[in-house]
Amino acid sequence: MPEPSLRRGRLEVSGKAAPPLGPPWPAVIKNPCALRAPVRSEHLSPPRCSLRTALAAMAPAGAPSALPLLLALLGALLPEPGDAQVSVFPTEATLPRGGSVLVNCSSTCEEEAFLGLETPLTKEERDRGHNWKVFKLSDVEEDSKPMCFSNCGPNQTLASISITVYRLPEHMELFPLPPWQPVGENLTLKCQVKGGAPRAQLTLVLLRGEEELSRQPAVGEPAEGNATVLAGRGDYGANFTCRAELDLRPQGLGFFQNTSAPRQLRTFVLPMTSPQLETPRILEVGTSEKVVCSMGGLFPASEARVHLALGDHRLNTTVTYNKDSLSATAWVEGTAENEGDHPLVCAIMLGNQSQESWRNLTVYSFPAPNLTLSEQEVSEGTQVEVACEASVGLRVRLSDAPAEPWAPSVQFLLNATAEDNGRHFSCSAALEVAGHLLYKNQTKELWVLYGPRLDESDCLGNWTWPEETNQKLSCQAWGNPVPQLTCLRETDGALLPTGDLRPVKKQYEGTYICKAESPRGAVTRKVFLTVLSECASVRGCAQVGTEILA
Repeated sequence: MPEPSLRRGRLEVSGKAAPPLGPPWPAVIKNPCALRAPVRSEHLSPPRCSLRTALAAMAPAGAPSALPLLLALLGALLPEPGDAQVSVFPTEATLPRGGSVLVNCSSTCEEEAFLGLETPLTKEERDRGHNWKVFKLSDVEEDSKPMCFSNCGPNQTLASISITVYRLPEHMELFPLPPWQPVGENLTLKCQVKGGAPRAQLTLVLLRGEEELSRQPAVGEPAEGNATVLAGRGDYGANFTCRAELDLRPQGLGFFQNTSAPRQLRTFVLPMTSPQLETPRILEVGTSEKVVCSMGGLFPASEARVHLALGDHRLNTTVTYNKDSLSATAWVEGTAENEGDHPLVCAIMLGNQSQESWRNLTVYSFPAPNLTLSEQEVSEGTQVEVACEASVGLRVRLSDAPAEPWAPSVQFLLNATAEDNGRHFSCSAALEVAGHLLYKNQTKELWVLYGPRLDESDCLGNWTWPEETNQKLSCQAWGNPVPQLTCLRETDGALLPTGDLRPVKKQYEGTYICKAESPRGAVTRKVFLTVLSECASVRGCAQVGTEILA
C-alpha cells in the first residue's frame, strides 16, 4: 500500500501564489478511508474507519478470514466519532507587508465535515477535497490569527494559524555629527529608526566603518540607539552609520538589513601653544621681507588655516604642509604710507579653535649714500676721482680712503694700474632704528684697460716629462679685454696640448709659439716641451728654458 501524503498550504512571496493543491489522495484509489493522510499533530488521534471498509481495503484477495482479529485491532487503535479534530498548515507564517499565504484546513472527521476559515483578511478558496480546503489570504497588512473550524456532526473543533507581518524600517537616520571633534574627547552617536516589524527580531547597530560600536534591541516608536566613542586621530574621515537588522532566519526567510546614510567625522589636534613667528623687527620703505609662521603637532595639518596680517592689511600667504606641521610664508612690503610701528599677527585655526602670535614691526626710510667715480672704465695710468656722500642728517665712510671719521662726504684720487682692474669701492652710511644700528652701502667697480700679458708664473716656458706619465700643462694669458691665446708647434702648426695629459705621448714633443692678442696689443712666448723615453726621475730630467719674443 502506498504511504499516504500530507497536504500543506504554501507561503507566498511578493504576492505570487503557489500552485493549487490537488486532492490529498490519488484519484485512482477508491477507498478514502484506507488512504486518507493522518494529521501530524500531537493533539490529534489517528482517524477511525468502519470495520467493513477497513477489511475491504487491507485484506489481500483470497486471504483466510481474519475479520475478528482485524476488528479487535482497529477497535483498539481508532478513536470514537466524537474525537474528530481539525488541523491547519502552516501553523505559523511570516510574510512581507501586503503579501499573501495559502492555508490548508483539514479534518479527521469520518463523515463529510463542514470546513471554513474565520478571518477579517481577504480570502479566497483555492482548492478542496474530502475534509480539506485550501484558502488564499491576500493583502495581509498586519499580524493576524485566522481560525480554521470544522463541524463534524454536532461537534465543532478549531485550529488557528499565527501570521506575522514583517516590514523594513521606513526611516533611518544617524543624527548629525559635530563639524569638528577634538581628539581625546568623547563623542556620542545617536541613531533613530521609524517603523520596522516584528520588533522582537529588529536590532539597531551603530558602526564605524565595518566595526560595530553597539548593538541594541529596537524599543519604542521611533526606536533610538546610541553609543559613545573616544575620538582619536584614526577617526578622521571615518564614516559612521546606523544599521537596522531584521533577522527572520528562524522563520526561514533570511536576514534583512537597512543602513542609514553615512556621516563622516573630522577629528583634530591643535596644541595649546603659540605659533612660531619669524619676522624682521624693522623694515625699510621700498623693500620687502619674508615672514614665516610655523607650528608643529597639528592634526590633520592640511586642514589648518593661516591668517597673516600687518595691522589691518592681510598678507598674501603661501602655506606648505608636512605630516603634522605647517609653514606659512608671506612677504611684507614697506611703503611710505605705513612708515612707523605696526603689529604683525599670525593666527592658526584648526577645527573650532585657534592660536596666534604677534610681533611689532617698524617701517623706516633710509636713503642710500651716493658713490661716484669720475670714470668707471679707464686705461692704465689714468687718474680717477672717487667720491662718497650721504643724505641730509647722515654721515658716510669710504673704503680704501685715508682713515677719516664719519663725515657728510669723503673723496680721494687714484692713479689706475692693471692691479686696480676689478677693484671695488664701497660707500657706507649709518642710521639707528628701534635700537638697531643700520648700515647702507653703495659699491662700484673700476675697470682698467691694459694689454695682454704672458708671465712665467702663468705660462711656464719649458716642460720636460717622462713618456707615459700623467701630467697637467697650463698656459694662461692676462689682459683687459681678455686676450685670445693660441699655441702652435713651429714645425707643423700642431696645437699645444693643454689640460690633463693622461698619459704623455712622445708625439707631443716640440717647440711651440704661444701668442696672446687683444685690441690693446699682442705678446708671444716660446714654450719647449720635451718627452723623455727613459728617465729614472722626473726631477733629474727637468730642464728649464724660456724665451720671450718681442
